[in-house]
Amino acid sequence: MKIIISEFMDEAAVDQLRARFDVTYDAGLVDRPDDLLAAVAHADALIVRNRTQVNQALLAGAPQLKAVGRLGVGLDNIDVAACEQRNIQVLPATGANALAVAEYVIVSAMLLLRGVFAASPDIARGEWPRARLSDGRETGGKVLGLIGFGGIGQLAASLARNLGMSVCAYDPAIKDDAAIWQETGVRPVSLDQLLEQADVVSLHIPLLDSTRGLFDAARIAKMKPGAVLVNTSRGGIVDEAALVSALQEGRLGGAALDVFEQEPPTGQHLAHLPNLILTPHVAGVTAESNQRVSQLIADRVSKCLSADAAATAR
Repeated sequence: MKIIISEFMDEAAVDQLRARFDVTYDAGLVDRPDDLLAAVAHADALIVRNRTQVNQALLAGAPQLKAVGRLGVGLDNIDVAACEQRNIQVLPATGANALAVAEYVIVSAMLLLRGVFAASPDIARGEWPRARLSDGRETGGKVLGLIGFGGIGQLAASLARNLGMSVCAYDPAIKDDAAIWQETGVRPVSLDQLLEQADVVSLHIPLLDSTRGLFDAARIAKMKPGAVLVNTSRGGIVDEAALVSALQEGRLGGAALDVFEQEPPTGQHLAHLPNLILTPHVAGVTAESNQRVSQLIADRVSKCLSADAAATAR
């Protein structure tokens, strides 16, 4: 059976797959659409990250496809409904990168609240902005507001509470009397209540029709003055231009964006600001999480293809 891997994957996991299957591993394949289409023509499985678009056109060119492994958790680059119609299993790496994302959220919040870490170039030039940088804020005692309270949100809440933060969360899929609130010590609130109370707002929701543009100018204006926004979910949820305006006008204390409406982002709406952290969709990618994610997907794809082979042999 043949497996195509179109984006980067841990080499040990690739070698594990090579021991059992015919594997083509080319991390640059995602950037060569014609080569990708040719590669999947006889593929039984395809392994991707977030950039490979597993759409109708690609699926039509892969008649033997039985599984799509996703080296991550978001599925907005995969036409899940079309896969279901073809009985193609979609296999995400649920939970394997949760710690990496949760740590990113907390580190970003601490950096932005304290507000001093962008001063290194000034110090190196001989400047001494001690007075200007003496009003940074501590993390302890602040309120973290989580929009979405799944596995990553729950882990971020645990880390935050260990630092002395209190945590509230908005998740309409979880009832207010659900046991998870008492188990985690997190308060369920409405979205408006969260925006009024939270010193740090962190997004942990998928990109859906109902969440696209959720953080537009009007909703950003409802955030607590001086609050910090962290987005590690999907870029289309935040109006990037409106966010930059709020930062430039001093209404927000800072923001960290790891995801963007277009990746890589284009245009001039993302201004260079000392309180705006921009990273290239790597919140969930560390040396350790890459190993965990890759291993999990290698195991899941192997199991799927082995089960299919066994069923065919019967």
